[in-house]
Amino acid sequence: MKAVRLEATGKLFLREVERPVPAPGELLVRIEACGICGTDRHLYHGEFPSKTPVTIGHEFAGIVEELASGVSGFRVGMRVTGDPNIVCGRCAECQRGRVNLCGNLQAIGIHRDGGFAEYVCIPQEQAFELPAALDPLHGAFCEPLACCLHGIDLADIKAGSSVIVLGGGVMGLLVVQLARLAGATRVVLVTRSEEKRRLAIQLGATATADPSSGDIAVRLTAEGGLLPGGAEVVIECAGVAETIEQAPRLARRGGTVVILGVMPQGAKITIEPFDLLFREIKLVNSFLNPFTHGRAAALIASNEIRIEPLISRRISLGEAVEAIGNPARQGEIRAIVVPSLP
Repeated sequence: MKAVRLEATGKLFLREVERPVPAPGELLVRIEACGICGTDRHLYHGEFPSKTPVTIGHEFAGIVEELASGVSGFRVGMRVTGDPNIVCGRCAECQRGRVNLCGNLQAIGIHRDGGFAEYVCIPQEQAFELPAALDPLHGAFCEPLACCLHGIDLADIKAGSSVIVLGGGVMGLLVVQLARLAGATRVVLVTRSEEKRRLAIQLGATATADPSSGDIAVRLTAEGGLLPGGAEVVIECAGVAETIEQAPRLARRGGTVVILGVMPQGAKITIEPFDLLFREIKLVNSFLNPFTHGRAAALIASNEIRIEPLISRRISLGEAVEAIGNPARQGEIRAIVVPSLP
């Protein structure tokens, strides 16, 4: 079969490899769609820890082709999405229920072969059924949605609250929708992209702002701004130093800042501790998707979350190498790799 293999930092190739054989308790899944995440580009540049050589790709959905011994609850032909994060269940963090902090975590597409391939093997505990009628490309959004759900859980959004979302990529546009579902009545998306600002309004944002046209903190939080005094919740989804440093300035006194975006390993930012203390800003980091992948699959299946506008292009496995090795195209939200494309 064909697979996109990361062989070392900066060395990504389309290879012909043996089709994997599922171990006891595993499913063999024929990949229908796998999304290109910013983390895949971090892996390519050596900015996120991984094990190489490895087939990357962790946002996938597909059809069950084979069941190994010991599998129950699944059948050949079933459409599934895979939670890529395999935890040990034995370490201190797993025992505390903090499975996303598992000291022995192994991620599909990072530590073991993933979804930029024609087939992948996944443990049955990581598989979640999707409707047969669902567009398989929509199933590839379960993993990013699950991560956003964890951030929303940590934000503890109350009905009637205000939320500022920093970043107009796939995470930001999913968070806009989740914030409205959680009861927020005012949701402001901040991004430089005019196209993404327009889309955010269609997806439920009550307002948007362009950070390139003046001090965004003044424009949003000053008297006469969109949210005088700041927002109850600020969710950073861009994963860049500028927005992470900016986020606390946009929160009201006693507000919460959730860092959902991923910066490269080793990157540093500047934060003013006195400001966080004096205004009692709660600063929270959101990592992975503990116990949220099933909820994400249910949301996708229910059509409560609009997915189609987030798909920028469909590409083949061969095109994936160039797409991952370069920055996302201008205005691109999510490129989806479809192995069946020539």
